[in-house]
Amino acid sequence: MQIILLAEGIRKGRNASLSHRHLLVILLIGGLFLPLFFGVLTFRIHALLERHSGEQSLVSAYGEELARQATALEAAKLEASTHLNALALKLGQLQAQVLRLNALGGRLTNMAGLDRREFNFETEVAQGGPEQTGMPGGLDVLASLDRLSLEITASKAKLQALETLLLDRRLTDAVTPAGWPADGGFVSSHFGTRADPFTGRLAYHEGVDIAAKLGSPIRAMADGVVSYAGEKSNYGRVVEVTHASGLVTRYAHLLSLLVKVGDKVGRGDALALVGSSGRSTGPHVHVEVLKDGRAVNPAGYLRPSERSKLAHTAP
Repeated sequence: MQIILLAEGIRKGRNASLSHRHLLVILLIGGLFLPLFFGVLTFRIHALLERHSGEQSLVSAYGEELARQATALEAAKLEASTHLNALALKLGQLQAQVLRLNALGGRLTNMAGLDRREFNFETEVAQGGPEQTGMPGGLDVLASLDRLSLEITASKAKLQALETLLLDRRLTDAVTPAGWPADGGFVSSHFGTRADPFTGRLAYHEGVDIAAKLGSPIRAMADGVVSYAGEKSNYGRVVEVTHASGLVTRYAHLLSLLVKVGDKVGRGDALALVGSSGRSTGPHVHVEVLKDGRAVNPAGYLRPSERSKLAHTAP
């Protein structure tokens, strides 16, 4: 085989001859190194392709994970929004219940005559104590609010029962004779057997005499309706008040009457003026309490310690 070599810029070439031996050596070298070269080249190309494929798989995996996290975040936001709405609704309900309880507590404070400075339902309840840290678990707000709501409901029912009881008691007290019918004065004659002030003989006295200043007011011992106002033998001028409790109070020996039959009177209202009409030795009021038409001892209804209270309750 003859090979002609031409250098650049030189027109005349150089001849080189290759023998069969040289050609065989070249073929052997080419047969050994060319497969190796192409094998290495193929391996590198395959490795590059595999690495590129792996990177694409990793990117896809990252994308899927980000999508999952975004979905979880949206679900968490929706759940949080739902919880916040439920919490706001529960707080609104509790605030309404607390307002009702405050109003009810204020009424009970007035009805029971409690000190409003001590039982002020418009101020925050005093609390305190050292803080204890490291308690296990967290606070379940909704569960705590549910428990608080149940406690408020139970307390409200108890307060309403107490209000009803106090109201019934006030009504009972209002229509049950109690107190002191005169402005001042003192008991000058008790209920029961006594020496008659005119004859000196033993006689049964069906009331209690309260000596008081002539012309001073005589007041109702309980709410009721005037059922009699006029003259009666031995009693002089009389006023009788019938009460819802079934009792009747009688006030006798009056100077003048300030009410008439059918008038509604309240505890402490002026009925008449202290006098000495009828069978009397001096200015006083004869007080009787009648139950089912029979006179009972008024001592259980009279409160000497409240001598001025009825006067203070009068309009």
